[in-house]
Parts: sequence; structure tokens; C-alpha cells
Amino acid sequence: MVFEGSAGPMTGIRQLAQHLDISIGTVSRALNGKADVNAETRRRVLEAAEQLGYVANQSGRSLRQGTANAIGLMIESSPEVVDNSDNFFLGVVEGLQSVLSHHKLDLVLLPCPVEEDPHAYLKRMVARRLVDGMIITATHRVDRRIDLLVKTKIPFITLGRSRATENHTWIDLDFEGAASDAVDRLVAKGHRRIAVAVPLNDINLGYVFLDGYKAALARHGIGFDAELVVRAKSSEQGGYHTGEAILQLEQRPTAVLLIYELMAIGLYRRLGEAGILPGRDIAVVGFREGPQARFLQPALTCFRMSLRDLGVDVAKTLLAGMPAYAHFYPDCDRNMIWPLELVPGESDGFDL
Repeated sequence: MVFEGSAGPMTGIRQLAQHLDISIGTVSRALNGKADVNAETRRRVLEAAEQLGYVANQSGRSLRQGTANAIGLMIESSPEVVDNSDNFFLGVVEGLQSVLSHHKLDLVLLPCPVEEDPHAYLKRMVARRLVDGMIITATHRVDRRIDLLVKTKIPFITLGRSRATENHTWIDLDFEGAASDAVDRLVAKGHRRIAVAVPLNDINLGYVFLDGYKAALARHGIGFDAELVVRAKSSEQGGYHTGEAILQLEQRPTAVLLIYELMAIGLYRRLGEAGILPGRDIAVVGFREGPQARFLQPALTCFRMSLRDLGVDVAKTLLAGMPAYAHFYPDCDRNMIWPLELVPGESDGFDL
């Protein structure tokens, strides 16, 4: 017996009905928990289904209902993203699934290869109707994916902002606040020549972080110096490059801000090769308190956040915009800046 639509030898609902000598309709109602099926019949159907390896054809059911019962999470698949993941998406995914599972929704990971245009990749996924809603990450300053999803009317949320923030729902980390808090802390310790490392690409968080850095400098009466902006990859290698760039400057900065967590590892390595110790010879403020960064010595001053809670709020905010689930989350804000808590360490623990 072969179950219709399956890839292997499993019993279909028709064969299950024949085996039990009852109607297909009764078997279907028993499997779906309908109240008009008596307890004994339901027991027989469920036991037989387990014994014979019956699995419901979810794809066929989804087609009939016009839903996929799944939410897509699109991420960039590149060496930098993999290197910088540092458990970031694992934590977010745990939070997402904790909400989606309550509604029997599956989370589908959609990794876009670095060689492919993200807009073209998403367009293909949309055409295949794989998911009912979408979560977009790594938003760029101008992101064509947002326009595509707005036009196709697929419910979506972005983890990150773009210039088109008024057109869609988003949650973003408080990059401005992190840059501002870091500069305030360093200026209070006497630093005025503060370098900053930002992404190489057009990802929007780099612009937001740099704007926050510039605004904080201006608030303290410190002029912006483009020479102190280092563009680097979001990895240990990027941190190493940042250290090299700092060492090449004729007038070395006394402090540096990093926008990615793993950059601190590479920066420590390059500074150590030059005999420069963070916390003694140069102040370092990292971004997120990631697992690997916790082993750095001296301890890194950085920012703390709950990735699981972030994932929970992303899922709830997305579902709040989907008619079938909106009534579960009536109080969700459409847009949210996710707070970050500065955790003092020893990497900037000296005053000039």
C-alpha cells in the first residue's frame, strides 16, 4: 500500500478505511478529532493508523486550505554571516519557534547564497508559495525585497530597518543607542580620538550605528574624522583588519568601537601582536556579549540582550499582522527598537 503523495510505502486513508472496514469519511473525521465519532471507533482508527504507518498528507491539506502553515526566515548565507553567527540566529530561532509552535506553524530557514541576488532569491521563494509569512534579516539601506513583499501582500517583518521603514513592520536593535552609550562612556574617561569599525557592505545597521556615533561626538563637541572609520568584514578577520588599520594611522586613536561581536577576537589578536593591551593602552568597546567573547582577557565591555526574547517579539509582531492570528496579539507595536544593556568590562577600564 502506498500513501498518496508520500515518498515511501505508507498506508493512505483509503487503505486505512479498507483495513478497518469503515468509510473513508469516518476515518477522516476520527483522525481530525471530530466530535461525531464515538470513542471506540476513534481508538481503532488511531491504533490502526500508528500500526500501519499512516501519515496525513499535509501538503495536500495545505493546498486545499490555501495555506502552507509555515513562516520563512531568510538569512544571507556567506562566510561572514557564518563566522559572525556566534549563536545569534540559534537564539533568535528558539524564540521564534516557541511562539510559532503554539499555532502549529513551522519555521522554514531560507538561506540565500552570497552569489545570488537576494531580491531574485526571494522572488523565487514567493513564487513557490512555500510560506504564509516572511521574516527578512540583514536589511540594506535600499532593500528591493521590501518592495516585493509589499506588492505581493505577503505578511512580513524585517529584523532591521531600511529607508522604507514607513512601509512595513520591523524590529531593529538599538544601534544608535549603543553607539551613543559607548561614546558617552569613553568621553567620560577622557577619550576624544575614538575610532569605529563598520560593515563593508550596504547593510543598514552600519549607517545607523555610524549616525549614532557621529551624533554622540557632536553632542560632546568632538569633530568627526573620516580617518577613524574602518570598514571591515563582520568576523574575526574583520577585527584583525581593524587592528591593522588602527596601527597604520599616524595618530593612533585611544579607543575603538566595534559593531560585530566576533571582531573583538581578531582585534585583540592584532593588538597583542603589536604589544598593545586593551584596557591599558587602548580602550575597546565591543557589540554583543557573545559566547566566544566571554573568554577574552581583559573582559570586554559590550552590550547584552536576550536573543530568545527578541525572537519571541519578532514572531508575535509578525503574527499580529496576519488576520488568522491577529486576535492573539492585539497589543503588539508595529515597529520596535530593541534595547541593549551596556555591560562594563575591563577592556576600557582606564581613564586618560
